[in-house]
Amino acid sequence: METANESTGGDFILVGFSERPKLELILSLFVLMFYTITLVGNVAIILLSILDAGLHTPMYFFLRNLSVLDLCFTTSIVPQMLVNMWGGNKKISYAGCMVQYWVALALGSTECVLLAAMAVDRYVAVCWPLHYTSIMHPRLCHLLAAASWSSGFANSFLQSSMAMVLPLCGNRRVDHFFCELLIIVKLSCVDTGPTESKMFIARLIILGMPVSIILTTYVCIARAVVKMRSAEGRKKAFRTCASHLMVVSLFYGTIMFLYLQPKDNYSQDQSKALAVLYMILAPTLNPLVYTLRNKDVKKAVRSLMGMEQV
Repeated sequence: METANESTGGDFILVGFSERPKLELILSLFVLMFYTITLVGNVAIILLSILDAGLHTPMYFFLRNLSVLDLCFTTSIVPQMLVNMWGGNKKISYAGCMVQYWVALALGSTECVLLAAMAVDRYVAVCWPLHYTSIMHPRLCHLLAAASWSSGFANSFLQSSMAMVLPLCGNRRVDHFFCELLIIVKLSCVDTGPTESKMFIARLIILGMPVSIILTTYVCIARAVVKMRSAEGRKKAFRTCASHLMVVSLFYGTIMFLYLQPKDNYSQDQSKALAVLYMILAPTLNPLVYTLRNKDVKKAVRSLMGMEQV
């Protein structure tokens, strides 16, 4: 009875990097800088893709969704992280902790599926260019986006529900800089093996299915590119897919290494480093990857600033 009461009240302590004060100070400045860039970059993409008619295409529709995801994802983690780093109080309420890991897991899962939808868009653009407009109809784009968001939040609801019924036994020390679901599960005083196994299967599905779609689409794209006789056509196909491939590699590479590795190989220091990579660095790089060499975006910026050349 006591464990049941303790599982629904009290504060958690986010240890973060407090054992290394100098590293924590440097990291906090690093995080603040990249969070600011994330806000500016993703807000700019969202506004540009809405205001400029030339960017009302399926590719920028999905990119706008990705930017919204990145904004919400980092905002669910970073402000609390900075408060804990700069203040002596490392606590977060029970309710705040539950909301944080539920939202973070939902948005992370959504991004997994959204990247697969973006791969389908790139496949159609390269392999069926003449039918691209008719295939990637706005109705299909909205359907794919809705499937991404709904599946991500459904996965989070499923895993979070399994975690919330586990009793805690007074240990509220979270060895991370945010409330990470797997760590909260490990704080339980009962055998969490069956629960962790079910969560592993859920993670395998939400990661495995999108990865399978991405790999399949890029195999088809590679075959189509090989058959192209024009060197210019192959270059154009590469430019069409390069940004997406970079984002996919960074996101899936870190998240799969972190969440699908055997439990015996789980290192908390490794977990924190990888979490910083995919939660803070990746959302910062996404808008840069998609815009630095993108002529459409540069043209949209010039147009909105009244600098478009006649």
